[in-house]
Amino acid sequence: MRKLEVSLPEQSYSILIGSGLLAKLPDLLEMHGVQKQDRLFLITDDQVAIHYLEPVRRSLSESGFSINFAVVPHGEQSKSVATYESLIGKLIEAGCNRKSVILALGGGVIGDLAGFVAATYMRGIRFFQLPTTLLAHDSSVGGKVAINHALGKNIMGAFYQPKGVIYDVDTLQTLSMRELQSGFAEVIKHGLIWDRSFVDWLFENKDELLQRNPLYLTEAIERACAVKVAVVSQDETEQGIRAILNYGHTIGHAIEGTTSYTTYTHGEAISIGMVGSAWMSEQLHSSNQGLTEMTGELLTHFGLPTKLHTPLPEDELMNYLRRDKKHTSTGFTFVLSPTCGQVRITEHIPEGLIRQALRRIGAC
Repeated sequence: MRKLEVSLPEQSYSILIGSGLLAKLPDLLEMHGVQKQDRLFLITDDQVAIHYLEPVRRSLSESGFSINFAVVPHGEQSKSVATYESLIGKLIEAGCNRKSVILALGGGVIGDLAGFVAATYMRGIRFFQLPTTLLAHDSSVGGKVAINHALGKNIMGAFYQPKGVIYDVDTLQTLSMRELQSGFAEVIKHGLIWDRSFVDWLFENKDELLQRNPLYLTEAIERACAVKVAVVSQDETEQGIRAILNYGHTIGHAIEGTTSYTTYTHGEAISIGMVGSAWMSEQLHSSNQGLTEMTGELLTHFGLPTKLHTPLPEDELMNYLRRDKKHTSTGFTFVLSPTCGQVRITEHIPEGLIRQALRRIGAC
C-alpha cells in the first residue's frame, strides 16, 4: 500500500493506494477516526453497485457499522439539482446527523456529487472518497466538489476536503477499456504539466498499464496524485497555481457542453482539449515546437482521440468558452505549455488563435 499526505492549512488527510483496500475498509475508517456509532451513508451509481455495493455494505455491517445507501444512475446526468435534492432527502430520512459520514463509492461523478452533498448537509459532514475509476484519481483529491446546471458544468460547487481517499486499484479491473483509456487522459495531463520524466515513463510502460498490471497502475496513480497534491498544497482554493490543473479542460469542457455530455467521456474531451492547448502553446512559444505531435502520439498510444469524431460548430464551442470560469471581461485565459513538463496561466489569448485551434481539432 502506498500513502501520500495532503497537508493543508485547515485540514490534512491521507491518500491510500493499493490492492485489496475495500476489504480492509472497516479498519481503515476506524483508523481515520470513524466510530461504530457514526451512521454511514454510501452513495454510488448503478454500474458500480453491481460489483461493489453488497460486498462493501456487508463488510461494514458485519464490522458493527450502521450503513444506509443510495444508488443513482451512472453518468454525468446524475450531477443534477434533482439528484442532489433527492439525496439530501434520503439522508434526512436515514436519520443522518452532523456526526454521520458519507462514503463516495465510484468515479468522478459520484465523488463530485457525494462531496457536494457532504459539504452542504447540515453545513458540512465528513466524507471519504472511494474511487473506482482511473479518472477519479484526479477528482478525488483536492476537495473540489460540484453539481451541474443546464447552462454549465460544475456551476454549483464548493471546496470541501475529504477526510481521506481510499483507492483500491483492484476496482480498475472491472472498468471497460474505454473507461480505463479515458482515465489515462488525466494521468497524462499530470505528466505534461509537471513532470517530463513521468511522461517518458508513460511512453515506456503503456503496455503494462493498458493490461492493468496492478503494480504499474499503483505507481501511475501515485505519481499522478503526487502532482495533484503538490499543486493543491500550494493553492487549495484555486486562487493561483491550482488553475494549471485545468490544462486541456477549457476546450474539453466546451466539447462536453456542446455535445450535452453524451458523445465523449470526460477523459476523451480533455484529450482533445490538450491537443488544442498544445497547438496554441506552440504558436505562442517558439521553443516548444513538437509539443502537439508528442502529445498526440502519447494520447493515441493510450487509445484516446486527438480530434473530434464529428465536426462541432465553432461558434457553439466559443459560446461555452465565454462561460468558462477563467474568462473575464478582458479576454480569454488558457493554461498553456512553454515546454513539456511545465505550464503557465496565459491571459488575453486572441480569439482568432482560439478559433484556429478549434478548427485544428475538427470544429467547423
